[in-house]
Amino acid sequence: MAGTTIGCCMRRELALVRVEVNPAMYRWARQRSRIEMQDLSRRFPKLAEWEAGAATPTLKQLEAYAAATYTPVGFFFLAEPLEDVVPVPDYRTVRDRAISGPSANLLDTIYVCQQRQEWYRDHARASGEDPVPFVGSIRPGADVVSTAASVRDAVGFDLSERERASTWEEALRLFISQVEDHGVLVMVSGVVMNNTHRKLDPDEFRGFTLADAFAPVIFVNGADTKSAQMFTLAHELVHLGCGQSALSDGQPRQLQGDATEQWCNAVAAEILVPLALIRQVFDPAADLGSEMQRLARRFKVSTLVVLRRIHDLGALSQEVFWNAYGAELERLREIGVRGGGGGNFHFTEAARVSRRFARALVGSTLAGQTLYRDAFRMLGFSRMATFQEFGRSMDIAV
Repeated sequence: MAGTTIGCCMRRELALVRVEVNPAMYRWARQRSRIEMQDLSRRFPKLAEWEAGAATPTLKQLEAYAAATYTPVGFFFLAEPLEDVVPVPDYRTVRDRAISGPSANLLDTIYVCQQRQEWYRDHARASGEDPVPFVGSIRPGADVVSTAASVRDAVGFDLSERERASTWEEALRLFISQVEDHGVLVMVSGVVMNNTHRKLDPDEFRGFTLADAFAPVIFVNGADTKSAQMFTLAHELVHLGCGQSALSDGQPRQLQGDATEQWCNAVAAEILVPLALIRQVFDPAADLGSEMQRLARRFKVSTLVVLRRIHDLGALSQEVFWNAYGAELERLREIGVRGGGGGNFHFTEAARVSRRFARALVGSTLAGQTLYRDAFRMLGFSRMATFQEFGRSMDIAV
């Protein structure tokens, strides 16, 4: 008993020890967390003093700050801040400028998707699955129209079936299902794992691909609108068809800049809204705003994609297109309509990790081939009851 008491006292005293940290580390952790200074200062009133080197936290305070900024506590004892590097080729641009400094949310999302991919690759090989033929089947820079047609054929993307969908969500769900049926793991989430306090920012990235012959992954930022997610999925599908891992912002506006992204955007737009078809249904005499809305409802895409296609028809000059695109983008931002949360937890969770991946992982775990600990880590679960109910939701006997 005395030893226990002494041990508790020592831990309390250690927690109160002041720790010397390079002040730049506090600022680095805050910036990569994307949490505003005023919000962190409510929990850590002396943060400004820490960053200025005028005060030092206790070890307990440092541990709390590390957790709040999603930073491993050991990083704070480095001499200088790390330079975070995105582990996949980065094709993102904002107004044609490259983005630097990935957030902790983006990095952690990529890392967990890589862990899932590694597990599924081993599972696919052990199960005798064949490589996914779509990966690497496209030649980058090839004719846009024929490439888009080949992608639609490869995944069974039926234009008329999509037009019959009553909502954008139904159309997106159909598209995801078609892609997954052809061997691709499609993960759609608006948060890191299932932590609703760590929301992903569509303005930072809209999607990425992790190319692999046995476990190709497409991640779509579920915090974006459903119509925007449709374009992101098509865009990332093109990257995957080229056998490319890529981090993208997936904006249909890109007419200049990186040649690969321009081409992927053009093919994605042609997949969703074929130029020959929109030429038949576009009414040049109609009000542009009304016509964008009508065609967006028909094709189940965003008004921005429709605007891009109208420009591709030659019906809008470059200047008019950019002005209209900027105005429409601002209108959508003011509306603030996003995808993400809500709905049935288990359905949403399956979409977050890919239904194809989820079924394989749950089945493998129940068969004793995968440790529950590892399954919980990749799914973001902490309770057996949650795991069991999740399995039952996918009609897997638990």
